[in-house]
Amino acid sequence: MWFNNLLDSVGSCLYAYILIPLLVFAGFYFTFKTKFVQFRLLKDAFKSLTEKAEKGKVSSFKSLMISTASKIGVGHIAGIASGIIIGGPGAVFWMWFMAVLGSASAFIESTLAQIYKVKDENGGFRGGPAYYMQKAFDKKWLGVLFSCLLIAGYAYCFNALQSFQLSSALTPYIENYKNSIYPMIVGLILAVLTAAVIWGGTHRIGFISVYIVPIMSLAYISLSLYICIKNFDKFPDMMALIFKEAFNFKAIFGAFFYKSALVMGTKRGLFSNEAGMGSAPNAAATADVLHPVNQGLAQILSVFIDTLLICSATSFIVLLSGVDFNCGLEDIPFVQEAVKSQVGTFGVHLIAFSIFAFAFTSIIGNYCYAETNVLFIKNNKVVLNIFRITCVLAVFLGAQADARTVWNVSDLLMGLMAVVNILVILLIGNTAIKALKDYLTQKKDGKVPVFVAKDADIKNTDVWK
Repeated sequence: MWFNNLLDSVGSCLYAYILIPLLVFAGFYFTFKTKFVQFRLLKDAFKSLTEKAEKGKVSSFKSLMISTASKIGVGHIAGIASGIIIGGPGAVFWMWFMAVLGSASAFIESTLAQIYKVKDENGGFRGGPAYYMQKAFDKKWLGVLFSCLLIAGYAYCFNALQSFQLSSALTPYIENYKNSIYPMIVGLILAVLTAAVIWGGTHRIGFISVYIVPIMSLAYISLSLYICIKNFDKFPDMMALIFKEAFNFKAIFGAFFYKSALVMGTKRGLFSNEAGMGSAPNAAATADVLHPVNQGLAQILSVFIDTLLICSATSFIVLLSGVDFNCGLEDIPFVQEAVKSQVGTFGVHLIAFSIFAFAFTSIIGNYCYAETNVLFIKNNKVVLNIFRITCVLAVFLGAQADARTVWNVSDLLMGLMAVVNILVILLIGNTAIKALKDYLTQKKDGKVPVFVAKDADIKNTDVWK
């Protein structure tokens, strides 16, 4: 108990006094520096997804789906529900605010990942914050530091959390589920499935994500739309409540930031859309594109899909259901009860299936991020295989873990990652701005933008000679 309370306090202080000011400053800075790139080039963002890659390489769309697969997990269902329960309805507004603002930071970090990506032994690409930290500052230790934070967070804590939430989705089906042998069985099955995929490589991960993520996302959004239409008369009051609760004293300063809507909205928003956190660039770097800006623009769409669509869907389901926040349920069981109140027992089954699809694709997407950073530290097959075994073990144990501890450690690691990455992109973000100017200049001249590093006055790249 004391350990969890300590983690709560440390995490809340980190977010309230360091990370939130950094995220807001970086969001505004890059929004104005790029002249509102997240809005004015939205058409180009959609167009970038149609760009085809060379045979055997990862396309922009497939890279986006790997990134989205990692993001669309329990954070979008259980995380949003717990954020609203703890922080109140106002947390939804701050989640939206940070997504729109943070999408500019997401553009910068993913463009940087493309600029400084490297070729792998299979002819594809890899990269991310660890790589652009090393190349921009010529300090590998900084990249190693970030890699260690990401590996600890994504390969172990985040995947253990996904596994736990998937396991907890079965609670309504089995009496006294948590004290039975079933969590161990679920963990074993999920671990075997995870092992089968991660030993297949990035292309298999991309293949699965391209098909599962869009289908399940559309199904989940459709469910939310149905509930919104069914409760159309309550919708204006719900929206008014979100805005009202976002700006009252308790929402901003509640319990010294511990339970404030601002902190919970930022935490859960960051956990879901990862804008500025330094995770999505690991997937963005794998894409085979003509210009780094193409993938930076695609990443803006990922943030909007994550937060403005999927997270909003959960928020509306929870707030329109009428289920009491003090009913004793939390996370997935709470959402299942909320959906059950609207569509009957069918809703419980749908959420259970959605959690399986989201959690599984998130696990393999998280692994993809972590593998890139393991290879950055030590490109060795023995090390990689040992790492894969520990990842599978984390998934197995996660199904039987304590949710509060895993949430707290995940939030703390996520916050530390974001602080390191935001500070770095604030220092080297002008490199991405140069790439954006090069993209716009070529487009203005009627050309299809093709990137050559020296033409944009960018040095120390491996790919864009």
